[in-house]
Amino acid sequence: MTAGRSMNEAGNAQRAVEAARGWIGTPYRHQASRKGVGCDCLGLVRGVWRELYGCEPEAPGPYQPDWAERDGGDRLLAAAVRHFGPAVPPGEMVAGDVLLFRWRADCAAKHVGILSTPGHFIHAYEQAAVIESALVPAWRRRVCGVFRFPEKI
Repeated sequence: MTAGRSMNEAGNAQRAVEAARGWIGTPYRHQASRKGVGCDCLGLVRGVWRELYGCEPEAPGPYQPDWAERDGGDRLLAAAVRHFGPAVPPGEMVAGDVLLFRWRADCAAKHVGILSTPGHFIHAYEQAAVIESALVPAWRRRVCGVFRFPEKI
């Protein structure tokens, strides 16, 4: 068991990583969320949520690839807080946590993945697929939110 986590949280985190790894190789498809068929980064997290809890807490509704630039709000971050609860300090991230990324400090969060090991995360990458990538400094400095899957919903 990881320090600061209950046995249920640690088990849930392990299930989240296993579920996310099951999506590796799924082609990138904007707005999709079907394992083996297609998903985007949000679709991956939605799919893992369904595997853990059976249904999604809300439908994201349609969104364009440039939704964050058009909207002006931080919808992805707001939804993360709404469904996962308060953010965890980035220095306390552990496998199974959901990571939100923003490309620049003055931009809305626009990418999401699931930490799989202390140095790797799983995400749907445009023009690739769902992959496990190293959390290199270029990715790490863009993390703007760390969230834990809830023990129960």
